[in-house]
Amino acid sequence: MYTCANCNILACASEIREQLPTNCPMRNTQTVQELFKEYKKDCNSRFYITSSSIEASGYCQWPRLKETIEFCRSMGYQRIGIAFCKGLKKEAKIVSDLFRTHHFQVVSIICKAGGISKEIVGIPEECKIHPNEFEAMCNPIAQAHFLNEQNSEFNIAIGLCVGHDSLFYKYSQAPVTTLVAKDRVLAHNPCGAIYCAEGYFKTKLL
Repeated sequence: MYTCANCNILACASEIREQLPTNCPMRNTQTVQELFKEYKKDCNSRFYITSSSIEASGYCQWPRLKETIEFCRSMGYQRIGIAFCKGLKKEAKIVSDLFRTHHFQVVSIICKAGGISKEIVGIPEECKIHPNEFEAMCNPIAQAHFLNEQNSEFNIAIGLCVGHDSLFYKYSQAPVTTLVAKDRVLAHNPCGAIYCAEGYFKTKLL
């Protein structure tokens, strides 16, 4: 079992190879070499080099939103897809307008697309936010479909629910980046709970 999160050697980030942990994935040299070939493929090479170049260009200067714009510009994308949560509609509009200002075409699809009641998909009343009232289900598969239909070249996820985002990634034909990770409690900053995991949030994460 690999346990990189608990490693204190980090030989992967240096040229030192003598002290690899016994369970280090880098010991699988043949696998690493085979996987490296994937970066040489036409479908991956420019994409990876561009993203790494953007990392260097805006390092500790650009917020993620700026990085996303510059990445899309450098890749030559013209049509951008936005899949967003109803609760972040204001934020989605700001992002959409900003991309248009930078001369991109923008297609945006809200999570409630379809207007299908939650119980129809099998969600029990007690698992609804407001039982016995109409609640439209989140529809990430439809979001992906409609963006695919519109031939988006690169998709941006804004605040999709945990799990719903996974289905969106699964069905999206275009590459996806997450601009906003939903966290209703921490103003969409999930790292807040991580930073406080040994302090204020210690009991709340149990």
